[in-house]
Amino acid sequence: MTEGRLVNGHSKEWTPASWRSKPAKQEIIYDDQNAVKKATSQLSRLPPIVTPTEIIKLRRSLRDVALGKAFLLQGGDCAELFEYCEQNAIESKIKLLLQMSMVLIWGANKPVVRVARMAGQYAKPRSSPMEMHNGIQIPSFRGDILNGYDPADRKIDPSRLVSAYQYSSATLNYIRGSIASGIADLHSPLDWGLGHVRDKSIKQKYQFIIRSIVDSLDFMRTVGADSSVLETIDLYTSHEGLLLEYEQSLTRRLRHPPARAQLVGDGETEKEGWYNTSAHFIWIGDRTRQPDGAHVEYFRGIENPIGIKVGPTIKSEELVRLLDIVNPKKEVGKVTLITRYGESKIEGLLGDHIEAVKQSGHVVVWQCDPMHGNTRSTPTGVKTRQFSSILSEVSSALKIHKQHDSFLGGVHLELTGEAVTECVGGSEGLTDDDLSLNYTSYCDPRLNEKQALELAFLVAGHYKEEQKQPR
Repeated sequence: MTEGRLVNGHSKEWTPASWRSKPAKQEIIYDDQNAVKKATSQLSRLPPIVTPTEIIKLRRSLRDVALGKAFLLQGGDCAELFEYCEQNAIESKIKLLLQMSMVLIWGANKPVVRVARMAGQYAKPRSSPMEMHNGIQIPSFRGDILNGYDPADRKIDPSRLVSAYQYSSATLNYIRGSIASGIADLHSPLDWGLGHVRDKSIKQKYQFIIRSIVDSLDFMRTVGADSSVLETIDLYTSHEGLLLEYEQSLTRRLRHPPARAQLVGDGETEKEGWYNTSAHFIWIGDRTRQPDGAHVEYFRGIENPIGIKVGPTIKSEELVRLLDIVNPKKEVGKVTLITRYGESKIEGLLGDHIEAVKQSGHVVVWQCDPMHGNTRSTPTGVKTRQFSSILSEVSSALKIHKQHDSFLGGVHLELTGEAVTECVGGSEGLTDDDLSLNYTSYCDPRLNEKQALELAFLVAGHYKEEQKQPR
């Protein structure tokens, strides 16, 4: 196939480096190209962080999500820092995602696919490459993979690309070791502390849910349910595929696992494919989803399940065109559409997008990101998010999908297992005045462990109420 023959503006020929022929948003300007070459060359020789077998297993699970047979829970830090690669930070996120998934399983009455924004979420898009600090213009913080948050450490450093690999590998290694050692063993009691819930009626509702979950687990143990179900979980990793030099270096042509045939059919003759081995799942951000851009060109060639952030500026025609480019064979669940409109805009946008995708023949995972469209600044300039706005966007997504004979397949949350004070509202009653108590994020505000679990309670309650309604 020659370069002159194009499909949707893209050559049918693809390589991990073909994105370099396309215009790139959020492009990084490196001062030392020799240092970049040295770092990417080292990355290309290092072993994969994740394997094709794991990637295809996730794709099979996401196919179930796209068909309404499972629910996708995705969450973690806005911008992961290298210093988060430590025992307590990792364990607290695993435990939080486990608790949230148990609540959602109870509510939705279906399996939950757990994907963490961990072990690689080190790059962040910025509205400007430069910012003012004490009257001096300095490079913006682009994430630990490129530079440091300290104003004195803002020079882009290519050696950080290799550091990102090392921290990702160490984080995932500890996740795997923790799960294998029983951190997710449901034979052990979970800490469901509700001391923060001030409203008595809400507390009673949450206590009823917890009793139902605990009673179900006790019953399974009593009847001798399969221990493997209670002792371990699958937890996959994800990040925004923003820094294409890094992603290219960890893209490998590897042998397909046998399970892939169940996704693509018996007519597939290729024995190998291109796998991004930096994470199980990566997504394209709302700022880099141009159909003729470098990021879309890269993403269209990999075997991994991928996400596309869908913001308020995208038109239905462009959304369908994107799907045609990255998933021309219309493989079910290959693409997750991560909607992030904002509570005031979702009503006017989501329905049209649902109908356009349905008419295109693509079967996607619809996931709601209620965080990014609901960020505001306090009078003193601190970024925060209102819990009620986050809940409102999720509730609207559930309602609109039902109106259009569709269904919400999952949620995508910025959260932490720590007791931070970055988002306001919720049963803790946090206000703008409380933000200074423990605001530790270097980028966007995250739900703390109590707020995140509360959101899971509320979503689960919606599903339970829906199940009571006559069909």
